[in-house]
Amino acid sequence: MKVAVPRETAGGEARVAATPDTVKRLVGLGATVAVEAGAGVASRILDEEYVAAGATIAPDAGAALADADVVLTVRRPTPELAAHIKRGALVVGIMDPYGNRDALQQMADAGLTAVAMELMPRITRAQVMDVLSSQANLAGYQAVLDAAYVYDRALPMMMTAAGTVPAARVFVMGAGVAGLQAIATARRLGAVVSATDVRPASKEQVESLGGKFVAVEDDEFKQAETAAGYAKPMSPEYQAKQAALVAEHIKKQDIVITTALIPGRPAPRLITAAMIASMKPGSVLVDLAVERGGNVEGAVPGEVVDIGHVKVVGHLNVAGRIAASASQLYAKNLYAFVETLIDKEKKALAVNYEDELVKATVLTRDGAIVHPSFQS
Repeated sequence: MKVAVPRETAGGEARVAATPDTVKRLVGLGATVAVEAGAGVASRILDEEYVAAGATIAPDAGAALADADVVLTVRRPTPELAAHIKRGALVVGIMDPYGNRDALQQMADAGLTAVAMELMPRITRAQVMDVLSSQANLAGYQAVLDAAYVYDRALPMMMTAAGTVPAARVFVMGAGVAGLQAIATARRLGAVVSATDVRPASKEQVESLGGKFVAVEDDEFKQAETAAGYAKPMSPEYQAKQAALVAEHIKKQDIVITTALIPGRPAPRLITAAMIASMKPGSVLVDLAVERGGNVEGAVPGEVVDIGHVKVVGHLNVAGRIAASASQLYAKNLYAFVETLIDKEKKALAVNYEDELVKATVLTRDGAIVHPSFQS
């Protein structure tokens, strides 16, 4: 049973799909592990550390992937990378399947069994495998640091002999995993924090972290959460009422962080040009949904732009901006899942395709797209 870890080739992707710790665990399960040279350097992991954990270092992707039974990746493999992977191999990573059916078909045509970790069901058993949560948690933390870097004033209140510096006001839109971490981080840095979300359960979570909750709490709000814990799309009427409340609140904020995403849909527009124009000079907006169209009107993917007197931060792959920490958590997510696919006694791959975790995450198999959500 061979496990391969190629170096990521996507621009700006510094994460890696395995760490020395997870390599050591995989070896303990009977796997031989091949890591492409330099795969972990951007995450502060040297080749020697992988070797010490029991891996072999392959000089290039082709050598790493040759005859691999399992391929661990961060991003969906490119057609060039897939060409080196044998038919029937299990490829586990973040596959970004929504709106990318051609890419799924390419993986199917290549005979790959592609597993999308971001489709992992949110059940107790799978918590340790939840890549969306592990990476969003870090993105929420990094968003506050990115905002603080651009914001040219102190965040905490400071009382000095020369006078008092007021605390910055931070407003977080969306109180999921990323939003809650942003709230906690901004509070630790001394800011006055408020937050909003359409899910009723989020109010208690926001307040438990010391934030003030801001929302139109009508009957629709009370029913705005799916059984899986995701936000439901809201009616135009509710959106208008919420937008009016937010528009008034946002005028007083120094930093706004938006995190709103619904799986499989474009990011909802939360901040309009008129709202930006109403903000104080020097205010900062951080759009964590910029890769999906953005919550902020005028946000530019991969750039920090000035809209009037407001800076709008649109960094891509925010979790990857702290790659060393992101890789550590992501690799553990992958290992926790792959471990369930291995027969411990025979020390061989033994995938149970009837397992609920496998059924929820397998996109392609035996030359076809098999996930019901992505079949035409």
